[in-house]
This record gives sequence, C-alpha cells and structure tokens, in this order.
Amino acid sequence: MDLVIGATGYLGLEICKGLRRRGRNVRAMVREGSDRVRVETLRDIGAAVVVGDLKDPGSLAKVCRGASVVISTASSTLSRQDGDSIESVDRDGQLSLIASARAAAVGHFVFISFPHDPTDFPLQDAKRTVEATLRGSGLGYTILHPTHFREIWLSPALGFDPAGGHVRVFGKGEGRISWISLHDVALAAVAAVDNPRALNRVLELGGDRALTQAEVIALLEKEAGRTFKREMVPESDLEAMIRSDDPLTRSFGALMLACARHGCPVDNGPAAEVLDFRPRPFTEYVSECLK
Repeated sequence: MDLVIGATGYLGLEICKGLRRRGRNVRAMVREGSDRVRVETLRDIGAAVVVGDLKDPGSLAKVCRGASVVISTASSTLSRQDGDSIESVDRDGQLSLIASARAAAVGHFVFISFPHDPTDFPLQDAKRTVEATLRGSGLGYTILHPTHFREIWLSPALGFDPAGGHVRVFGKGEGRISWISLHDVALAAVAAVDNPRALNRVLELGGDRALTQAEVIALLEKEAGRTFKREMVPESDLEAMIRSDDPLTRSFGALMLACARHGCPVDNGPAAEVLDFRPRPFTEYVSECLK
C-alpha cells in the first residue's frame, strides 16, 4: 500500500494518479475540510481516502499502519488551515510522520523538498531538519529536490500572466532557474517507488534548461508577437520580506530572491540515470501559458 500525504494538493493528486496508472494500491490522506472536488477525484481514481493531519500524531499512526511506501508532498505554504505553519506542518508534522512510518515498519519514505538555497529562511530550515532526521531514521528513503514549479512561479497566482499581457519580475529577473513542471516531479516520485537505485538517494530535479525570468519573458513575447506590461519588484522589497517577522513571508522573499539574483540551476544527470527522468521541454509551457 502506497500512502500519499498531501494528496489533495496539486502535486500529491498527480502522484496518486500516477501510482494508480501503474495499478498500485493507494491510500490518500486528506484533512477535515479538504477540497471536496479533489477528494472525490481521489475516490474516482480508486484511491482509498483516509482522514489524518500532520499536526495530529495519533492520526498519523493510524494512516501509516499497513503502508509499505510513504510519499510526502505536504506543506503549509499554499494550503493553510487553522494552526498550520512552517513549524507545525513542514517541520514538526513531517517529523511526526517519519516517527509513525518507522513505527509502522514502512519500507520506503519519499520526501519532496527543494535544492539548497544560499539564503537562510524558515522553510529551508524545516526541510533540512526533516531531511537530516529521515536520513538518520533507519528508513529507506528518497529525497527529491525539485526547483521552482513553473505552474506556480510562472502563473497568474504570482502575478505572472502572459495570456493577460502582464508579468511580474523579481528584481531584474537575472537568476537562472531550471523551472520544472509539477507533472514531471510527480512522474519522478512514482518512478522512485520500488526502485532499488533510488533508495537512500537525494536527487535534484529541474526542467530541460535553466532560464532567467527575462529569458522566459522574451520567449513568451516572441511566441505571442507582442510586448507584455512588466511589474518590477525591487530587490530591496524582497530583502525587506526576508527581514519580516512572519516565517512564510521570509521564506517566499528568499525564494523570490533566487529568481532575482542567484537562481537555482540543477543537474538532471543523476535523476536521469536513477529514475529515467526526462523533463518535458520548456517550449511546451510557453504554448500553454498563452492559451
């Protein structure tokens, strides 16, 4: 039985679909109040839906019982309920999940994190704490480090709307990033399951090439045949976010600073060798963005 934590999220739902396409038995953990449409989608694809919460260790013990694989995508960054925070979910909740998986004798724990960033910020601190605990837990593990999801970072949700003729640029948009599709991340997570070469590995995942925001916009403008209105977010604003008292604001400020300045290029070589990882071309996303 494969247990997916964060199953109603964008990535978690895609992972559940991928596992079911392979004919695997899937247990999808959802929370009280989770999106009803997504919960029904999980049921429709044949996943067994169970209720649990990373903030409730007792519920984790129950949902882990009988699972052979745990895949955790859950985070407090995009979907939040009362009591959710980087500390309670991304750190303590994931640590409780590792403890429950170990007690249930789970054979393989797949954890979705992200590559190292030179800036210190709360979300990264939480991820690294969980990774270190997982590596020392005695569980078989695979830690995946996908970079910025293009469906989120290059989308209207973050002010990047080429179809509407408007784009938001962090700083001067000079950070070179291997923008990745969440669909490719889902495929990589599924490919790690029952894969002995993936055991006890940390694998970086990125798109087919590293591009700055400026280069992404140039590609989109060429395809669209027009110039977009630019909203420039000064680096000073991002640095102010990093100094905020709010952990989530600090974390987003740091991730935005990567787009502005130092980037996040990754080498897909090890993932290609271990997972047969072949990310879809960025040019596909260019066409999708303009529809």
